[in-house]
Formats: sequence, C-alpha cells, structure tokens
Amino acid sequence: MTTPSPNGNVVRLAALGDLHCGRGCQGAFQRLFAQVSESADVLVLAGDLTDHGQPEEAQLLAQELRASLRVPVVGVLGNHDYEAGHVEEVQTILTEGGVRLLDGDAVELHGIGIAGVKGFAGGFGARALQSWGERVLKAFVREAVEEALKLESALARLRTAQRIVLLHYAPVRDTVDTEPAEILPFLGSSRLEEPINRYAATAVLHGHAHHGRPEGRTASGIPVYNVSLPVLRATLPDRPIRLLELPVPSEATAPVAAGG
Repeated sequence: MTTPSPNGNVVRLAALGDLHCGRGCQGAFQRLFAQVSESADVLVLAGDLTDHGQPEEAQLLAQELRASLRVPVVGVLGNHDYEAGHVEEVQTILTEGGVRLLDGDAVELHGIGIAGVKGFAGGFGARALQSWGERVLKAFVREAVEEALKLESALARLRTAQRIVLLHYAPVRDTVDTEPAEILPFLGSSRLEEPINRYAATAVLHGHAHHGRPEGRTASGIPVYNVSLPVLRATLPDRPIRLLELPVPSEATAPVAAGG
C-alpha cells in the first residue's frame, strides 16, 4: 500500500535536542509539542532526552509526548541518557511511548529516510584524537570509529532521495566552535563526517552543544544544524523548533523501517 506525503510533495520535519527531561518537567513541554504537531509531519529528537538517564525521567517524557504530540517521533539517545546505567530500561519506556529510537539503523517516514546514531567525541580534523598510546585511549578512539561505522551502515540501507542524519554528537566543528576551546574535543568527532559526505546526506541534525552555533556545513557543503533546545531558544524564541521542508516524490511509500 502507498500513501501520499501529508502535505502533497513536501514533508515538514521538526527537530529538537537536549530536552533534559527531569523530575520537575511535568507539563514543561506541552506547548512546545503542541507547536510541533501544528507545524510538522515528523519530529526527530537529537539525544539527551532525559536529564540523568533515570527510568522515571523517561516515563515522564513518554507521558508528555503521548499527551501533546500527534506526529511520528524518531530519536537517538545522548550521553545523559546513559548516565544512570539504565539505558535499556530508558529505551524500552521511550519506545513504548511511541519514540522510534535509532542506533545504527534507519527508518523511512513519508518518503524521507532518517539514519541515526548517538555518535561520540574525539575532536575534529587534523586535531582529532588518534589511536596511539595507552589501552584506554585506544578504546576511546575505537568507540568513535565504531559509531561512524554504524552511521555508515544506516545510510547504506536507505534508498530514499532525501536522507537525514540524526546524531547527538556533532560531526563538524562549525556548529560547536563557539563553545569553550577546552571542551571542543568532547562535543563531537569528524569521523562522523566521512559517511555523511560519501552518502550525500540531505542534512544533518545534532544536539549536545548548548552554546554552539545553529548552523554549519560539512566539507562537501551538506548543511548541519545544531538543534539543542538552548540554541533554538536563543535563536528562535517564539517557536524553538528547527523546521525543514523536504520535497518528496508524490508516490512516497507508507512508513516502513529501512533494513528491518
């Protein structure tokens, strides 16, 4: 069965990151999610969905989403979602709450392909951390490499004309270089940029850098958007939502998971 995109040949994709839903957040996102429902066809969440990775925080966010949102939700986790060591329970709660969580896999919605992975740290360009020296340092770099390989695998599964990359960590320095220099290596990794360029993604959405720039580009010119909620509130105070309008073929297929 095929279905048209909700607005003819355009899909409106809303993006948010770093909600940091904590115990005092009941009702805090209802207006924001209502704005998403009014203006978008799909919502993507770029990690740090909870404040400390506690199951009760995930439960609260799931309740907020169910109460106020009327569009499909796709997300990735962030470093805060791992903090308490309950990541599997957090994933289960959010999934049962209607969030399609990606971790090296992809999904198609209304003809738009979304490839998602958390990503990792390590720095950018010639100053990126290299795998040399102590075992723990090599393990750190290996984590960044494995996240990039997961992203490559997810992008390889998509056959859509529009391919959105959803991350928590930044793949380029452009959107984080207004942060303190001391923390730049911990805000992202340029290892994530290589598969983005090679598979010619349409756009990249990430969070994590609360004081970063709202926009940047990869070396091949692909737009990168920092959708951390603090950044969006500073740049778009009336409606802190990054909204992309994406053209799709009129014969867009019904939402299906790409690659299972």
